Amino acid sequence: MARRGWTVADIPSLAGRRAVVTGASAGLGYETALALAGAGAAVVLAVRDAAKGARAAEAIARAHPGADLAVRLIDTASLASVRAFAADWPARQPIDRLILNAGIAAVPSREESVDGFERQLATNTLGHVALTGLLLPALSPTARIVAVASLAHRSGRIRFDDLHWREGYGPQAAYRQSKLALLMFALELDRRLKASGSGIAALAAHPGLAVTEVFRRGDRAGAFQRWVGHALFSLVGQSAAQGALPILYAATAPEAEGGGYYGPDGFWEAKGHPKPAALAAHARDRATAARLWTVMETLTGVRFSV
Repeated sequence: MARRGWTVADIPSLAGRRAVVTGASAGLGYETALALAGAGAAVVLAVRDAAKGARAAEAIARAHPGADLAVRLIDTASLASVRAFAADWPARQPIDRLILNAGIAAVPSREESVDGFERQLATNTLGHVALTGLLLPALSPTARIVAVASLAHRSGRIRFDDLHWREGYGPQAAYRQSKLALLMFALELDRRLKASGSGIAALAAHPGLAVTEVFRRGDRAGAFQRWVGHALFSLVGQSAAQGALPILYAATAPEAEGGGYYGPDGFWEAKGHPKPAALAAHARDRATAARLWTVMETLTGVRFSV
């Protein structure tokens, strides 16, 4: 169990290790990339916007001169973009940490991705599922895959009869489903990795109530909506740097275990330092996870080897 007060100072040396962080140009992704680079890892900032990615890399380099950084483009809402990212991965560069972080929240009106998926499910879940399956052969024998989940999973439900919310779309409900699905994917992946005898581990973590660019609400919220969201989270939550700690704990702490789920140790897990997090009973439902796995393989066209 994580001791109280775990911080980036507790990250062990990652010299010689390579990490890929999606959504690394801002917020949780940026803070995660920054800390991993500070611990000596070579970090690939997998971003949708090249200019923002470059600025993030420059800021990390200023904080950690000599850091081994690369910026590569990926849009997790596009399966073609995900496939291109994986296809271009250098065969001689094993990945030791794969952080599935990129995301959007509460898109006000229903939108579809280029693949015809509900936009939040596409961005937060399906793109990351496809990326993991495609990069699995490139992972080192003891790699860790960390899915960034959310407190919102507790009230999420998987709508197998209408995963893409073509009827009765609700911004928050669709977001909750996407985060629950990603969490269940990580737990099911770890079970399958263990069953196959693999030394790769899949874990999940959530940031509590962290102030991040998730308030963009899919780039569709107005200034007032963003201000209200930012103000509320600032009042009861924590910074992106603090929110990244459970992600970093899952990715690096020797005591973090495959299949584990980590979050802040404060009241309602809203803020604090990393600890094992509360997992809703429906997130542990193996029959639902197995069914969801099959559906996600079908939707993405990516078959896993485990």
